[in-house]
Amino acid sequence: MAQRSSIAAAAGTLSPVERNRESAIIERMRKRLLAFLLFLAPAVMAEGLPDLGEASQAELPLQMEKRIGESIMQDIRLHEPAYMDDAEINAYINRLGLRLVSQSTEARQDFEFFVLKDATLNAFAMPGGYIGVHTGLIQAAQSESELASVLAHEISHVTQHHLARQLSTQSQAQLPMLLSMAVAILAARSHSDLSAGAMMAGQAAGIQQQLNYSRDFEREADRLGLQLLERAGFDVRGMAAFFERLQKFGRLYENNAPGYLRTHPLTTERIADIENRIREMPYRQVPDSLDFMLVRAKLKAGEGTPGDAVTEFATQVRQHKYSSEIATRYGLAFARWRAKDYDGAQREVDLLRGLKASSAMIEGFAAQLCLSRNDTAAALNILKPAMLRYPQERSLAYAQVEALLAQGSLQQALSATADDLQLYPSDAHMYGLQARTYAGLGKRLLQHRAQAEVYVLQGQLLPAIEQLQLAQKAGDGDFYEHSAVDSRLRELKLRQAKEAKESKQKTP
Repeated sequence: MAQRSSIAAAAGTLSPVERNRESAIIERMRKRLLAFLLFLAPAVMAEGLPDLGEASQAELPLQMEKRIGESIMQDIRLHEPAYMDDAEINAYINRLGLRLVSQSTEARQDFEFFVLKDATLNAFAMPGGYIGVHTGLIQAAQSESELASVLAHEISHVTQHHLARQLSTQSQAQLPMLLSMAVAILAARSHSDLSAGAMMAGQAAGIQQQLNYSRDFEREADRLGLQLLERAGFDVRGMAAFFERLQKFGRLYENNAPGYLRTHPLTTERIADIENRIREMPYRQVPDSLDFMLVRAKLKAGEGTPGDAVTEFATQVRQHKYSSEIATRYGLAFARWRAKDYDGAQREVDLLRGLKASSAMIEGFAAQLCLSRNDTAAALNILKPAMLRYPQERSLAYAQVEALLAQGSLQQALSATADDLQLYPSDAHMYGLQARTYAGLGKRLLQHRAQAEVYVLQGQLLPAIEQLQLAQKAGDGDFYEHSAVDSRLRELKLRQAKEAKESKQKTP
């Protein structure tokens, strides 16, 4: 539905129902951010930060950028239907992005990268280091260096505070302008109609001009992005190649140009400048990583009907039309799994084993296939060594708990969630699995307490309080567990009261 909406919107054919849904998303974000900024901005501005000569920092301090970005990101995770809650794809895009960030000498904040299921070619940076990428752009990239070049460009927009510097031309603390721009960033990712709606909702004239990065900012992001690419070991020619292809696409389909070109004006002069800089850099041929090819195969195999996906990948295998046999067979296995042809999927997995393919994504899929066939023992046998080989892969940790729950090994599942949360205390998904485990064990107090932490991490304070109140009434739990619930409830109520008071005081 989300993909259909984006494509229809780009062609100007949104139905009334779709248009109302999109308008509701914008209005919800507008109200939430307005209430948030009304109590946040004066407090941040009053912190007495020294003037370091950077006008953008006076207009939009890093603390405010982060808080605004967090607020928008929470809304995306909860309400944006295109948001991909896929641990494997998110892990890959964050590995790629953070590899680039690690080479920046100007990154003074954390970064988070996320993916939206949208066929349009787009990527965008939000306040606070949040960078979104459309699946259409990932699949349009013909090499990993091309995809990395877009991320490097967006990272540079963030490290150079281009959004804040856009605001520096406006008077101090114009919250309606800031609010409208923040909402428009997300709205403009799909099409200009929504961007216009977001701007009207904020009642701020000229937002589209502000939303489009200036030529100077684009050149600066190109220059720094190329440096990040080179330092991170990618082929810098990927940036010029990808931008040239975008420019040609924009000329061919002027009325339906990639969304990326709307917010990142692309000129022949810009591309020529990139190419001139590349000539001064050493030549480097960089092979694509296996995970890059597997992610693209997974996205492609997840499109359309399962039957069509099977036909497409089976044809590629039969005709040997692929750049990677491993990735193509993985895509075929995934497509057969979607079609519930588990035997066929298993044959492809066995062939992948014969190709000596080594990837957490392949191990995770093999385990998922076993779970689909109700063979939990086999799934756990795959996951145990895989987790030792890839200890930081969240998808494998989730799969292990899912397998233990399916097997009925609830105490082992509980131990796994407890151990994992010691290392990753901010993982809402693992808290959700822990809540399911407690429910299976009949421990209602602890179930509601774990679910409360899910809501806290999602930024939903009221549902978290309600879960803790349910925990108090659960009728089980010992003295220490009740004390922990009571203490956490007092803490969240104090936070809620403080936010409500500040919001009331700052409301005009």
